[in-house]
Amino acid sequence: MRTYHCFWLLFWAGQPHQSFLTPLSKRTSGFPEKEKVLVLSGNSRRDLHRSKRSWMWNQFFLLEEYTGTDYQYVGKLHSDQDKGDGSLKYILSGDGAGDLFIINENTGDIQATKRLDREEKPVYILRAQAINRRTGRPVEPESEFIIKIHDINDNEPMFTKDVYNASIPEMSDVGTFVVQVTATDADDPTYGNSAKVVYSILQGQPYFSVESETGIIKTALLNMDRENREQYQVVIQAKDMGGQMGGLSGTTTVNITLTDVNDNPPRFPQSTYQFKAPESTPPDSPVGRIKANDADVDENAEIEYSITEGDGYDMFGITTDKDTQEGIITVKKALDFENKNLYILKVEASNTHVDPRFLYLGPFKDSATVRIQVEDVDEPPVFSRPAYIMEVKEDVPINSVIGTVTAQDPDAAKNPVK
Repeated sequence: MRTYHCFWLLFWAGQPHQSFLTPLSKRTSGFPEKEKVLVLSGNSRRDLHRSKRSWMWNQFFLLEEYTGTDYQYVGKLHSDQDKGDGSLKYILSGDGAGDLFIINENTGDIQATKRLDREEKPVYILRAQAINRRTGRPVEPESEFIIKIHDINDNEPMFTKDVYNASIPEMSDVGTFVVQVTATDADDPTYGNSAKVVYSILQGQPYFSVESETGIIKTALLNMDRENREQYQVVIQAKDMGGQMGGLSGTTTVNITLTDVNDNPPRFPQSTYQFKAPESTPPDSPVGRIKANDADVDENAEIEYSITEGDGYDMFGITTDKDTQEGIITVKKALDFENKNLYILKVEASNTHVDPRFLYLGPFKDSATVRIQVEDVDEPPVFSRPAYIMEVKEDVPINSVIGTVTAQDPDAAKNPVK
């Protein structure tokens, strides 16, 4: 008649944390209450089938970062051939055997010697065997089992960037997407809520909001004007445990810049400008500069100047200095103080790039009056004729009058000519 032997693995079936709260000295006196026994013998089909059916028990759970003073108790090996006389020796091999995990070769008690970190290694696969101490031969087939490290919440969420930079156009609608921030948690996402991250905004309200589950930051305030404030610093918190009290958290900073849109028309700082121009000013020479102010920047602040009306419409012109956005008034034709000494122009400044969305804030142009005073220049006398022809007889007496030339001062002062 053939005899079958069994190799037993005993371990906890209750809540995993219960096995860590009892001092080790109380573990070595006997089997804990509510232990489950797994028959791992492979000597018969019936045993094999039974072992496969019980495989769910072939896994130990240990809490990571164990802080007890004693070694952490794992479980117990036992063979039905063990008569308690010390003739059998229990051997452990596999991941961490002899270092992280040790076995009492006489009793079969397995213990963990160090604190285990699930993030470093979540699962250990070990093999157990019982051998005859005298012959060194195995009395049971080698059996494999798993130690799974149960996660604790020992990792705070970490953002993928310490600082995020983003920009959006000013005057954006409420709910406009700004940027998405992402935080990861090294804890086990399949066990509890240790890795469930919830986002919240610590700094940046009421201007911005963040979606708690996605980390998407959006605008929360209407009509944010770059000209009033251009830079915003938003602080986002990621908290694990689903945001519950006691969860760990991490933060990141988001620097948000409002970019310019053309929502400001050009405006002259004064309604009237006055310049003086000598009547001797050559054509195409500048008379003066005027500038309309625009709170926008870059192309949104580009201005085009024009003379729209006035009695000097054909005497003067205006161009735009692209570097300073000033209007340069120039002389088109020669000036004559005696003919006209005052010109009044109406000058208009308008944006070259207009955004139709903000036309209701317009019109995107402004006008001002320019008075140009022509100054008199001391001009030389002018003869009444360009040439004179006179005849004189050869025998005319000395000091005889042979003719007269006339010249006048063209200036308004009519200074005497000699």
